[in-house]
Amino acid sequence: MFALGALVLSVTMGAISYFTTRHILVSGQENAEIHSASKNATFVQQEIRDGYHTVTVLTAADYGNTRSSSLLYRRGNWYERQFSVPPSALPKSLRTMVHDGTPASLTYTRNGKPVIAVGIPIPAVHADYYEVFALTALSKTLGVLALALVGAGVATTVLGAALGRWASGRSLRPLTGVSRAAVAIASGELDTRLIAGRGDPDLAALTSSFNEMVDQLQERIEHETRFASDVSHELRSPLTTLAASLAVLEAHSADLTDASRRALELLSGDLRRFQRLVADLLEISRSDAGTADVSFEEVDPAELVRQAVAAAQRSLALETPAPRVEVDPALGGTRLLVDKRRFERVIANLLENAAHYGGGATVVRVGPAPHTNGAGHHVRVSVDDAGPGLPATERGRVFERFYRGHAANMRGAGTGTGLGLALVAEHVRLHGGKVWAEEADGGGARFTIELPGEQAEVDEEHADEVRAT
Repeated sequence: MFALGALVLSVTMGAISYFTTRHILVSGQENAEIHSASKNATFVQQEIRDGYHTVTVLTAADYGNTRSSSLLYRRGNWYERQFSVPPSALPKSLRTMVHDGTPASLTYTRNGKPVIAVGIPIPAVHADYYEVFALTALSKTLGVLALALVGAGVATTVLGAALGRWASGRSLRPLTGVSRAAVAIASGELDTRLIAGRGDPDLAALTSSFNEMVDQLQERIEHETRFASDVSHELRSPLTTLAASLAVLEAHSADLTDASRRALELLSGDLRRFQRLVADLLEISRSDAGTADVSFEEVDPAELVRQAVAAAQRSLALETPAPRVEVDPALGGTRLLVDKRRFERVIANLLENAAHYGGGATVVRVGPAPHTNGAGHHVRVSVDDAGPGLPATERGRVFERFYRGHAANMRGAGTGTGLGLALVAEHVRLHGGKVWAEEADGGGARFTIELPGEQAEVDEEHADEVRAT
């Protein structure tokens, strides 16, 4: 903006200066040439009256003048000084005005050079006097002026850009630290704080307010994390007691009436769902508190996925058929460094999500990421379902905790806890990978996770656990 302002100002002032100066110089030159031509016309009139020859008179009028050429039209004949301009070089409009008895002047270009022609009628001797002046010197002067103005404009624009860059950098430099701190805090680094800048007393209030805000935010998040963890721990004991009591009742279910057995089945289902919710909350709270235990080991991704799918089918007792597992031959000997328990939980949650909201998983694919080939690169595992798919507006939000979206009113939606996909995202993050939802080929939803291979680095946050393992 500084550069643009300097450019506009330079162009405006340069144009005003150039055209004003040009008008003054050209007007002054024209007045001087008209005065000179008028003086010479008077001399020519007097000399012709005294009986001198016309050519001699023109030569005398132009004596010592190298800037102009003279012509005289008298009684149908043209007279011109040697090496003068020909009559055809005079504009027709100028000759017509002078012939009608009106003095006139006209500036035009002849042979690529600017000239001014002045015509003065001399009725006393029945003649028209013309004088053509070269404006070469004036043209050079204007050219030098234009070049100087352009140079000044360029210099002003460059200086404006430099000044703008310096001023904006000086003004925004303190805010750069604020922006970086905000990005770090948004990514989970809640211990980030601003350092009061030296020489910027005006920013002291901003720094203090920002740090105070982050302190309160960190305190609130830690409080909520502790609350969720404490509640989950407190619920485990009564849940254990309820589960043991329920097991005793189930062992004697044959002695109960039909109505009591149905009530017992409902109680059993809700209790297991409650236990699952408490377990998920504990897992989430550990991750938020940074106390999640991760144990990495090197595995074959294809075999791991097959085992995870089979284990999920057994433990979840899903009513939908088991999906087929497709392994891309390009996967080769790629190895993964993963926590098997967490990875199996990821697959189980994706299959359970597909069963509840997508009509069941249809296929689980394992292969290298498209942008890599061979061992030691990223591996992708995708789960396709047979459901209606996910709207584009919900594909990023389904990984939020307790987010249900349009699926909340679907059949079977009430059996979920709303934490399954959030745990998937958390487990994948702990492995240094990423997860996203998209539309599957032929319809339905596709959930894809991408994990680093054997030679890729895992999340730096958990590098100590990896090295310990």
